[in-house]
Amino acid sequence: MNSVVFTIEIHEKNSKEYRKGSIMLNKEMEKAYNDQINAELFSAYLYLSMASYFEDKNLSGFAHWMRLQAQEETGHAMKFIGYIQTRGGRVLLDKIDKPAQEWESPLAAFTDALGHEQYITGRINDLVKLSGEINDYASGQFLLWFVEEQVEEEEAAGEIRDKLELVGDNPHGLLFLDKELSARVLTSAQDE
Repeated sequence: MNSVVFTIEIHEKNSKEYRKGSIMLNKEMEKAYNDQINAELFSAYLYLSMASYFEDKNLSGFAHWMRLQAQEETGHAMKFIGYIQTRGGRVLLDKIDKPAQEWESPLAAFTDALGHEQYITGRINDLVKLSGEINDYASGQFLLWFVEEQVEEEEAAGEIRDKLELVGDNPHGLLFLDKELSARVLTSAQDE
């Protein structure tokens, strides 16, 4: 009986192209995603700084809310990392800027948090726009989760900011809100 031996030669470059195949991530999109990872990690860093500020003010409920927010932002960065890798791209981490460390008041901190979430929303919208311009429909689909998430992020920060405006300088109202924020838990949708 004759046996046939097949030899498969795989060159590293061809193997990588084959692995990536038709799902290969556009380099411009890859860079934009890497920039977004940095923005998400900065968000986590900012919210950890806010948590520290609130702990220093003996507002442990506010601090708890911000620590969970930092966890959420780290989870967002991990989603982008996973997506880049799934699409055969390369994750390149950059330095994270130093966040603010002091705020005039809890209201000022949440006003900054809302402004930051609006900034992140703009970044996500820019990613969606880029995905459309380069006909990367898979990225467009991936980014829909973040579009919806940013609506929730802005709503949550805005609601707390609005309550702080109502409370004003009333210490009883501030302590009541602090207790309310201490009950925050991450839902499974946020953990995804």
